[in-house]
Amino acid sequence: MSNSSSITQFLLLAFTDTRELQLLHFWLFLGIYLAALLGNGLIITAIACNHRLHTPMYFFLLNLSLIDLGSISTTLPKAMANSLWDTRDISYAGCAAQLFLFLFLVGAEYYLLTVMAYDRYVAICKPLHYGTLLGSRACVHMAAAAWSSAFLHAVLHTANTFSLPLCQGNAVDQFFCEIPHILKLSCSDSYLREVGLLVLSVFVNFGCFVFIVVSYVQIFRAVLRIPSQQGRHKAFSTCLPHLAVVSLFISTGMFAYLKPPSISSPSLDLVVAVVYSVVPPTVNPLIYSMRNQELKDALKKLIQSAVFQQQ
Repeated sequence: MSNSSSITQFLLLAFTDTRELQLLHFWLFLGIYLAALLGNGLIITAIACNHRLHTPMYFFLLNLSLIDLGSISTTLPKAMANSLWDTRDISYAGCAAQLFLFLFLVGAEYYLLTVMAYDRYVAICKPLHYGTLLGSRACVHMAAAAWSSAFLHAVLHTANTFSLPLCQGNAVDQFFCEIPHILKLSCSDSYLREVGLLVLSVFVNFGCFVFIVVSYVQIFRAVLRIPSQQGRHKAFSTCLPHLAVVSLFISTGMFAYLKPPSISSPSLDLVVAVVYSVVPPTVNPLIYSMRNQELKDALKKLIQSAVFQQQ
């Protein structure tokens, strides 16, 4: 039996004990990580450098790409290092930092996606008031509210989780530090306080979910009332990327945390954790650029200028 005062490091769950497969995981994750860095980096640069994209929708998209860069950088580099060097350990402070950053960035992404749903609602349902309701100051305030709410959420959960006495060893059944697996190491009844905070977070997150659903119900009703097919197609094309990103984010997270215990297993939990922590930050740039001609033109112009400077 150990307690939190004597724990100096945690042992993360290894993907495999076979050396060849460890190296395969390293190269696979390196490719995914570089793809996420490239995709999100290109979107950030294109929006920042193109004045035509200095609008509320692209301002929020820039914030989303920054969050995706941060969230995948919180989990994947450590997993790659552990696979490459055949180790499982992470320091106590490193585990606390990883848990805090992951909570902070995932929370910021969810709150920002809620704000982006409001942006699409105003653009489709109240176009004449768009400039008033979503001016530059209002956009900065909404983005700041998303970031600061997520920061407060992460501070409360991290401080509370790591204040619990740990009596069940130091082996974390996940490839990165997250609350449910740290709680499994706590003493019998000491985790109830954190469970109370988690219940509060569930209510807040459910409120955001309801807001997104109601926004899209209003959006679809407004779009279906547009008389021309071309107008409906244009309206849908501005909403579908956000809806796809929201659906991917929520569905992977819900399956990870709400799946029935009867189908839970360490290997399935590991696969699901990779999906919800790695897939959204990697594919979000592809989803947003696939049907957005303005963004594709900006990316093409950015790449062409980079190639021209090389010559």
